[in-house]
Amino acid sequence: MVRRQAHNLEIGGYSISGGEHLIAIERKSVDDLVGSLTAGRDRFERELHRGKALEYFCLVVEASLSDLSNGRYRSKMEPKAAVQSLLAFSIRYDLPIFFAENRSYGARITESLLVKFAREMGKRLKAINLNEPRR
Repeated sequence: MVRRQAHNLEIGGYSISGGEHLIAIERKSVDDLVGSLTAGRDRFERELHRGKALEYFCLVVEASLSDLSNGRYRSKMEPKAAVQSLLAFSIRYDLPIFFAENRSYGARITESLLVKFAREMGKRLKAINLNEPRR
């Protein structure tokens, strides 16, 4: 059900098989995130823009907000600038951002979000089927 094949997904790194046009989740380590806010910013913003076309797109950061705001990453980017960029992106791209303490917790959050989305889609489909006239 959960699909992780970045080379096949146009947006994000995780989705649901058959639901790639509806949902995608981008997961990043704190170092990867800061890289995406500096040298890879244009590419990252293009991805965020494409994510707006989906029903659900979010970012899972495999670190705490404290790690980011205290500069616990390998970059010269100012921590305040990193946090402010994320806040701006959350508004500009309607982007939910989840901070996970580590990679393992990031994986659990990602899987849980995908499962919850699939359940909600199932409920919607069931409601549509119940409302259709019987033949």
